[in-house]
Amino acid sequence: MTAYFDSVRGRLKLLQKNWLVTGVAGFIGSNLLEALLKLDQRVVGIDNFSTGKQQNLDDVRSQVTEGQWRNFRFVEGDVCDFTQCLAVTRGIDYCLHQAALGSVPRSIEDPLKTNQNNITGSLNVFIAARDNKVKRTVYAASSSTYGDHPGLPKVEDQIGRPLSPYAVTKYVNELYADVIARTYATELIGLRYFNVFGRRQDPDGAYAAVIPKWISDMIRNNPVFINGDGSTTRDFCYIDNVVQANLLSALTDNKDAVNQVYNVAVGERTSLNDLYEMMRLALTADFSHLKNAQPGYRDFRLGDVLHSLADISKAKRLLGYSPTHTISRGLNEAMGWYVQNLS
Repeated sequence: MTAYFDSVRGRLKLLQKNWLVTGVAGFIGSNLLEALLKLDQRVVGIDNFSTGKQQNLDDVRSQVTEGQWRNFRFVEGDVCDFTQCLAVTRGIDYCLHQAALGSVPRSIEDPLKTNQNNITGSLNVFIAARDNKVKRTVYAASSSTYGDHPGLPKVEDQIGRPLSPYAVTKYVNELYADVIARTYATELIGLRYFNVFGRRQDPDGAYAAVIPKWISDMIRNNPVFINGDGSTTRDFCYIDNVVQANLLSALTDNKDAVNQVYNVAVGERTSLNDLYEMMRLALTADFSHLKNAQPGYRDFRLGDVLHSLADISKAKRLLGYSPTHTISRGLNEAMGWYVQNLS
């Protein structure tokens, strides 16, 4: 993260600000927490542990000083409870809203629960931030919003029909943010994440993301399955790029950058077949059983898109976003963590 820490530290002018991170015990939330504490900021975090984990918070504590850790206050709570949202937004300067129930398949199985967490929860955070005069809220949007739009690369103002209940909820978040910003003169920025990966990403469960899931299965010599024929492509984005985009969004002084939605990615496509081979080669030196390993193939997954590639020119122009990690650099940096924690 050092590539942009100096500029961020300059924007903070060495003054402590008060931050709220929702979903703080999750994959992205815990990485944001770590970055903020290393910048000597004061952070309130809220999580209900539906998908977040205590071990993520424990890991953050091991990465910061005791003095920095004392700047963190954790609240076990649910953003679906508006009263709790009001409580945790009091005195906050910047809110980084990451709490959500992810996964396209889970949303297809239980659309009501996805709606409750992602729409009601986000609206609660937006309104609580308004009521408590939070300077700016940056919220996690999703590339799933592009739906069936065939165009590549994906440009922020060109979307299609959603392909899953999850995609609907993330688009509704953007609609609410736009209306709230215009109606109440509040500041919100949405970040459409593209296939984020990195340390602390959960490999377990039915809804695990592909990179930690595959690495875990490879290490344990379990079968690895690709949905479809492997030609499906994704714009994989390392977690440090996502942290950078969040901090730049919160701290930008560019008024034209506020109340916008941005793609957060690298701007490169990788097929699932190529992804498998990259990970196999990276692991073969330590796990000889992977020398001649091959993936299995099964039916394409309902609700997924075939190809995804982001146009990140808007984020570069208005936010100064400049991704530091390609997929290969991100995998190389994270592989040690994956091997240590997924073996």
